[in-house]
Amino acid sequence: MKALVLENYNELVYKDVEEPVPAKNEVLVKVKACGICGSDVHGMDGSTGRRIPPIIMGHEASGIITALGSEVSGWNIGDRVTFDSTIYPLNDWFTLNGHYNLSENRQVLGVSPGTYKKHGAFAEYVTVPEHILYKLPENVSFEQAAMVEPAAVALHAINQSGIQLGESAAVVGVGMIGLFLVQLLALSNPSPLFAIDIEDSKLEMAKKFGAEVILNSSKDELLKEVLARTSKRGVDHVFEAVGIGPTVNNAIEIVRKGGKVVLVGNLSPKIDFPLQSVVTREIKVLGSCAIRGEYETVLQLISAGKIQVDDMISSVAPLSEGADWFKRLYNKEPGLKKVILVP
Repeated sequence: MKALVLENYNELVYKDVEEPVPAKNEVLVKVKACGICGSDVHGMDGSTGRRIPPIIMGHEASGIITALGSEVSGWNIGDRVTFDSTIYPLNDWFTLNGHYNLSENRQVLGVSPGTYKKHGAFAEYVTVPEHILYKLPENVSFEQAAMVEPAAVALHAINQSGIQLGESAAVVGVGMIGLFLVQLLALSNPSPLFAIDIEDSKLEMAKKFGAEVILNSSKDELLKEVLARTSKRGVDHVFEAVGIGPTVNNAIEIVRKGGKVVLVGNLSPKIDFPLQSVVTREIKVLGSCAIRGEYETVLQLISAGKIQVDDMISSVAPLSEGADWFKRLYNKEPGLKKVILVP
């Protein structure tokens, strides 16, 4: 089969590789669409340490089941599916206690951090365990289904926060996951809903998706603008979707005393942290990791037209052109959002 292989850092090669064979609890999926995630783009140059070559990346995908392992039940050849990006053991303590995203020995599709290697979906075929599969509604396309993973990451962060109807919220960083945070938060009518970024084009899209107030952190006085709209208290729930020092500090600056900051982004492994501000204001800081069962809800929301994904897709391109699209994303081409590759 054909696959897009990270042969060496910054060297993606479209080539023939051996077709995978499903294990007894796995299915073989013919990939119909796979999105390029920001983590893949950053992994391409080795900066994250989680894509050690050679590796087939890709975890935001959908397709059709073409073969079943000997012990698979409840699934049929021809089923249209998507799947979780995390492969987790079923007998792990964390899984059994409802936290499969934190399970020991979990693996991520298309990742090779040194302790394991699991080839992903930038290929004609991929094998995945049956327990991470989700069936697609009839009116959800393969391209739309390739957007479920980042939307589910956003929904998991919102579930972590415990936000209540009418509480104020802010999203710091409105890239792909940040825009999904805006869309999903807008469904609960936060009062108000802020979107914060340094790119006006992203902020305009956030406004289209339901942000009441958009602020450019490179131009606007964030704290002044936030206090003016929150009875001089600050925001109840702030979602940080970048993962670098300045944006984390922005999030902590604008949250109210006793409020919550949910950290979703993790570009930087370490940052300078405003400890005294967090302690003296009793800020609750929560981490949000991956997904914990939110796929089905996101699929239902897309099917019902409650969240929009089509406007977030910049291009649907052949997998054979993948190396070029990776390069364009890596170079931060203006206006380029999600790119979906089709084998």
